[in-house]
Amino acid sequence: MELRPIDIARKLDVGTSAMRHYEEWGIVPNAIRKPNGYRKYTEEHLAYFQCIRAMYPGFGMATVRRIMPMIQEGKFTEALWEVNAIQAELFQKKQQATKALEILKPDNIKRFMDKRKKQLYTIGEVEKEIEVPATTLRHWEKEGLITPSRNPESGYRLYNHEDIRRLLIIRTIHSSVYFLDSVRRILDKINQHSISEARKITMESLKYMDYQIEQQLRGAHYLFKLIELLKERRQ
Repeated sequence: MELRPIDIARKLDVGTSAMRHYEEWGIVPNAIRKPNGYRKYTEEHLAYFQCIRAMYPGFGMATVRRIMPMIQEGKFTEALWEVNAIQAELFQKKQQATKALEILKPDNIKRFMDKRKKQLYTIGEVEKEIEVPATTLRHWEKEGLITPSRNPESGYRLYNHEDIRRLLIIRTIHSSVYFLDSVRRILDKINQHSISEARKITMESLKYMDYQIEQQLRGAHYLFKLIELLKERRQ
């Protein structure tokens, strides 16, 4: 079956310029060229384009650009395991976000803080208290999310109860949103001793993850269809 670029563009609602980019990126096989230089595509090309368009919403173009060359090289099983790993990561993030909602209940935060008897904590002690590596704590400080006091003699960082409370919320939110800018946005509300915005962001993240897993499964379905077609053609 011979297909023109415009035929596929109309079928998949994608611009012909995007299709050329896909070809330049090496995520679809090169088009067959007619004597006049015009491209012509086959059913196999159509399956590649369908797979790319189906995978993009759930996995993103970076993953698509990593997976498609593997398919062209016949590394079908490796590609499927790559997809499986991404889905497993999403499942882990959903678990973290669900746990975050529970932690962000005011009573739970108060209960956590009531158990902290000391007034000031070193970075090593905070690392153990909230289970966040010291390197991450320093990074958050560099990003302006937290500003601990310093021991005037040694210069060591010292964290009080409010710092620990703030770090606990940063840790919780950071587990369910992807960018530090999103964390900053809700810390303004936290500064006013309100965690409702933090819970709202976390719930929005959970809803997006539900959408994302649907899109990932749809994309995986088209990937499997492409692999089956290629296997059939190689027999």
